[in-house]
Amino acid sequence: MTTDPAAAEEPEPGTPGDGAGGDAGDPSATGTGDAADGGEGSAAASGEESSSAGEGDAAAGELSEAEAAMAAQRELRERIERRKAEKQGPVEAGGKLSGKAADLLAAVRAVESGEKPAAGVFGEQEPASRRPAPEPVRRPQLVTSSVAAPVAAETVDAVRAVLVEGGAPDALAPQAAAVLGEGADAALREDPWQLLRLAGVRPEQADGFARALLGAECGPDDERRGRAVTVWLLEQAALVGHTALEASTLSTALAQRSVPDPDAAVQSAIAEGDALVFQDALDDTGAPAPRRQQADDEAEEGEGGEQERPVRVLIGLERNALAEESLADGLARVVNSLPKEDGSATDWESAATGPATELIRAVAGHGLVLHTGGEASRAEPAALVAAARAMGLRVCAATHTVDGRSRFAALLAPAETRDEAARPEESVTTVAGLLSGAEGPGRDPDGMLRTDLLVVLDAPQLDVESAAMLAESLPDGARLVLSGDPGGLWSAGPGRVFADLLAARVCPQVASRTPDPGPIGELVSGIGVGELLQVDAPGKEVVIVPVRDAGEAVHRTVQLVADSVPRAIGIPAEQTQVITPGHGGAAGTRALNAALKERLNPGPGRFGGFDPGDRIAYTPTPGRTVPGRVVKADAEGLHLECVGAPVVVPKERVEQTVRHGWALTAHQAVGLRWPAAVVVLPGDAVQALTRPWVYTAFSRAEHHLSVVHGVEQALPRAVAELPAKPRTTRLPTLLTAQVPAAG
Repeated sequence: MTTDPAAAEEPEPGTPGDGAGGDAGDPSATGTGDAADGGEGSAAASGEESSSAGEGDAAAGELSEAEAAMAAQRELRERIERRKAEKQGPVEAGGKLSGKAADLLAAVRAVESGEKPAAGVFGEQEPASRRPAPEPVRRPQLVTSSVAAPVAAETVDAVRAVLVEGGAPDALAPQAAAVLGEGADAALREDPWQLLRLAGVRPEQADGFARALLGAECGPDDERRGRAVTVWLLEQAALVGHTALEASTLSTALAQRSVPDPDAAVQSAIAEGDALVFQDALDDTGAPAPRRQQADDEAEEGEGGEQERPVRVLIGLERNALAEESLADGLARVVNSLPKEDGSATDWESAATGPATELIRAVAGHGLVLHTGGEASRAEPAALVAAARAMGLRVCAATHTVDGRSRFAALLAPAETRDEAARPEESVTTVAGLLSGAEGPGRDPDGMLRTDLLVVLDAPQLDVESAAMLAESLPDGARLVLSGDPGGLWSAGPGRVFADLLAARVCPQVASRTPDPGPIGELVSGIGVGELLQVDAPGKEVVIVPVRDAGEAVHRTVQLVADSVPRAIGIPAEQTQVITPGHGGAAGTRALNAALKERLNPGPGRFGGFDPGDRIAYTPTPGRTVPGRVVKADAEGLHLECVGAPVVVPKERVEQTVRHGWALTAHQAVGLRWPAAVVVLPGDAVQALTRPWVYTAFSRAEHHLSVVHGVEQALPRAVAELPAKPRTTRLPTLLTAQVPAAG
């Protein structure tokens, strides 16, 4: 490795473990975590990540499919809630605002556009202040739903009057009216802290609004404030992946937000039905005890024993609790229901050949099977799908992204041409397309998917809600295979479904023995076990480009994409993807996209900052990012080509859903791969680095990986010492109550 500027034009073989002179920088310069826009935290976690969940078909950008997706989700949520009982729109452009109103509108738009939610709420420190990087274009806003219910103009006008009276920007009126519904103006007057239900509003901003409306009646001990802040904290927790919070954690966070009596605030939220409370027994190690063990303990106590186990008290939002419980119910039904008459043991045994032998045998005898492995291991579920179709079963496979769907379909093609009788009933789908009904086998009159075997690739990207909808949609007797790489980033939305299932051990787990090939595969495999290996890269498959500061990182990145990689490696700029930890900062996606556009496709940005030929990242719905290019703009809107399909984004939605896409965050890149990737690690990115982040970013490259390295020893330290940030979930406990332990 060399630091000679002249030699910088040609990438040099090396390993990220070499380290490079870097600028420690401000840890906040990554600005936003990478949790939204297609997977960063979620606007489903608008703050992401986000994660997350899967991308739909590129054609899914059309409004009709978005409507179908929302309708399907509403219907499935209603079914979930019925089973448990047998037991919102875009922010309009603001006018000339200043002071408190401008700050409030900016905060709302920051979260809606994918900013990280409330840093410092649950164990993360508030970033130090710094000078922000200049914005190259208007930042898109990630709206909370693509199809908002119409709101009467009179309601919006009434809400606008209340907002103005309280010093809040009137541009928030449509969103407030949509979220709070009819009578929103009266609701805000009665309880001004209801403003916290709008994405991006923080407690201190809601406090200012309340003071303006209530005057002397406003105080930190107001029961309404405590209840609203409790719900807001639970929402923030959901944005970073938790499905519930331990009561002690929630109480600490409430105290940090100047709630004088946290316990009373939590009790008020529970009494009003805004939150639910759960108690899970703990085992001797302090971990949640399986429900079977809890039942045994209760039986012993009932017989006169004095055994008492400690419990953990969890507080969660109703929608996450219902989804997690419904998911456990659905998976238990899949595990416990007998398979249909779908082939004899001889048929399955004869199909069990090659690397997929173990997987096929596991699926033959079980309703739920987990399969783990890297990119090369996808050949095994492909062989399973081909074998099941050859036996006449109805099989559906679903991936996280359109790109993943194309790659999996390509694996299936040669397997199925070997047996002409193996004709697929339906094509491979995306998870979003399958749930919306836009893709896949369709549903029977009972709303169940017409399939005997569902294989879900990229399973770590399933959040509890999408996983629950899939499980609820499977008919009795259908088999479910969840396949994915456990080393990567988790879902954008709440939960860690795949990791929880692996930990619960309620079904067979098949670990692939097929390694990813080449130096990149070797490097990524080492990262997965916590080692940053020095790999031999004779063909310059892995190179290191050391940088001293963020400005140099941007310069070298542009040089790599535009000159060095095409000349030395032979991969053109349009097949090279830049990946960086966050949107903000001096070397975040916004700064890098501005520099790359200036070099690769300069133009005035006549349509919302975009020109024909611009690479873009399109977010038709929260948690889904589709890469594409700008074709043209006209009165209809911005015309895109996304994975070969045309998409027209109406003018009023361009700012909300389209970003430049030469540079993405790792969460946005989940499920996608490119011939070459340039991973940018400026000195101010240290706090964003974890082993799953590095694993995901490095594994996006198929043939060539360049690492613009400015974090010195923080990179090997992150790989060795920083696993995924923990998420509080209840799925393992819920599952063990209903599913016998796997042998």
